[in-house]
Amino acid sequence: MLLYNGCMATTRIYGAETRPSQPSFYILNRVDEVVLPAILKVMGGADSVAFMIEEVLYPSEEVMKVVNGSGCKVLTFNFRKSDSRTLREKLMAYIQDGLDVIYLPGRPHSIIGTVSDVPMPFMMQLGALHIAPVPVFVGGFRNHVRRAFTSGQDYDWVTVDFLPKLQPGPQMGERLLEVWLEACYTRYNENPAFDKSLPRVLVECIKKNANVPLIDGMDGTSLPYGKMLGVAMALSRWFKKNVAEPRLGIILPPGKGGVIANIACFLAGIVPVNINYTSSEAAFESIVRQSGLKHFVTARAFMSKLPQFPWPKGESIIHLDKTLKGLGMAKIASWVAFAKFAPVSVIVKTFNLDARCKDDEAALLFTSGSSGEPKGVPLSHKMILANTAQLLSKAWVPEGSPILCSLPIFHSLGLSFTTIMPLLYGFSMVTYPSPLEAKNLNELIEKHKCVIVLSTPTFARSMLRRAHKDTYKSVKYFVVGAEKLQKALADEFVEKCGVQLLEGYGLTETTPLCGVNLDKIVPTAEQPYYVPGEKAGTIGQLVPGLAVRITDPDDDNVRLPLSEQGMIWFKGPNVFSGYIGRDDLNAEIFRDGWFKTGDLGFVDLNGFLSLGGRRSRFSKVGGEMVPHEVVENAIEAYVEVPEGFTGRAVAVMGVPDAAKGEALVLLSAVHQGQLNQALDEIKNHLIAQGLPRLWCPREIIPVEAIPALPTGKMDLKGCQILAYEALNIPH
Repeated sequence: MLLYNGCMATTRIYGAETRPSQPSFYILNRVDEVVLPAILKVMGGADSVAFMIEEVLYPSEEVMKVVNGSGCKVLTFNFRKSDSRTLREKLMAYIQDGLDVIYLPGRPHSIIGTVSDVPMPFMMQLGALHIAPVPVFVGGFRNHVRRAFTSGQDYDWVTVDFLPKLQPGPQMGERLLEVWLEACYTRYNENPAFDKSLPRVLVECIKKNANVPLIDGMDGTSLPYGKMLGVAMALSRWFKKNVAEPRLGIILPPGKGGVIANIACFLAGIVPVNINYTSSEAAFESIVRQSGLKHFVTARAFMSKLPQFPWPKGESIIHLDKTLKGLGMAKIASWVAFAKFAPVSVIVKTFNLDARCKDDEAALLFTSGSSGEPKGVPLSHKMILANTAQLLSKAWVPEGSPILCSLPIFHSLGLSFTTIMPLLYGFSMVTYPSPLEAKNLNELIEKHKCVIVLSTPTFARSMLRRAHKDTYKSVKYFVVGAEKLQKALADEFVEKCGVQLLEGYGLTETTPLCGVNLDKIVPTAEQPYYVPGEKAGTIGQLVPGLAVRITDPDDDNVRLPLSEQGMIWFKGPNVFSGYIGRDDLNAEIFRDGWFKTGDLGFVDLNGFLSLGGRRSRFSKVGGEMVPHEVVENAIEAYVEVPEGFTGRAVAVMGVPDAAKGEALVLLSAVHQGQLNQALDEIKNHLIAQGLPRLWCPREIIPVEAIPALPTGKMDLKGCQILAYEALNIPH
């Protein structure tokens, strides 16, 4: 690594010694007046370098001052007017004269945290030159968990990675983006901000935002974060004395109790295991067995509301309300005072907060079990800190902004983004114990002027039916995930309430966020070129620090271009290291540090990821792979839903078929009679939409409701059982 100390920040240069010995074509993802002098110094200045600049997307005035004062030759072009062949000849003439040619990208409109400043049309133009480039990745970083990556100049240091020259061939833009994303992962992963322990950072941030409140949406009470930290300290001491196991089960909804119990675990060095309180007895027993739990924290009032839950017996239950009362007001008050007045260094030493950090297990979650037994996903300190920073590197939200916190804490989005993130960044938490009570949620959003709402399309649909035009007036980011966002629902939200639903994508295994749509970029007459912040039909841009690759769905060894649909693999600081106790499964899903998601999709040249569905949600019908979700979405948009209907209308499932291997069947909660006529109409509609006849369902199976998990995600296992039972197929 080389260090170049410019006027604003240190530039760290990697790979300069491995540059090609022959003059070459260099393409940067971005450039500024700090980085450019460092690059020029490394590459030899005017005697060795020429610049290539797009005249309709000029670099900044500051960069152009460096260019004009460098003495380097400049090749300008207009991508709309220059044909690729002529431009290639001019560029090659510079290279044949012994000069390295550096493409300097301009500064298009883009949201913060965008990895590349090269819009898609320019990526395509550069690829069409058919000159294998040397990719150069420029990244700005901050030693802070709020915005660890930045596309602006508010960085603490900036990196320049000279990467290996690409092989000649087609789809150069896709290959450029792929190596830039991997270089961004490498440098993001090295950020020392993520080396701290999660509880240390929580203490630092809570003390900074001690007066920011948690507002309980059930009773309207308010609890400042500073006081909440003191209560958690008192509880953590009790945990330390009475819980000998390394993990502690938590069975609580969003609210003061759930937040305090989790903070107390972090302070005590105990791993919280937030348990799905809608689990079946078999699923609960599996979670307990896999995680080795002996004790469970809950509240008596909450237990009374869930009599059907297989509650553990005897002394294994820790009643939070009873325990806090037993500690006494005087003891709790002393800890509240300690939390307020003690320096962070003293708190860290008192609770030994640095004992565990980075890749140590901070929390344990279990997958929903929608397609089988729940799997244990350990979330490390680094994963949680890195993933929350990945979102906040792209979304600007002022401290103190209220966020609706109604997602279950046993869900990865509920733990990372509506429990931990508000504490880390000083967002006010507006909690409610259920995401199902749409009327109450809407009232809380309107009353407290929530800026961020995180939900699922299923929950959002119910909220919309009980909303008026000003309900979401304060909302800047209404993000939905866990299931496909239907265009009709998104359009209805805009039409009725003037708010755009922003689709995101994540997995429990990735803490969870991988990509998200955010701010809409509007081109102007002065600057018509932009890198979009959102793109309809996609799950958004990949978050900074997450690398991606695509392989053949049927052969992990066959790499595909990013733009071709295939199996999605990720590598990033937010990606887990493997399921607990499942070495057999881990061997199948990890390769050379890459995680196989099980999802199909592709990435465009602006870094937007489009999903093609789960690999498990395909059926091989007559030798052809048929995507359930494509058929499902087409039917969902066609069928008439009764007034007041909530939940999913239909679900497509695959069943064994003697003639074709598999066949599709349609579970329907809206078709209860005249099934043959309805099936014929659906088939005609699908064919009219251009779908193959082979993709049409064989029959309709009427059901009372499409099974769903508490997160709103479809319960695939439950749907399969319904289909097999209706058709008398053994399962």
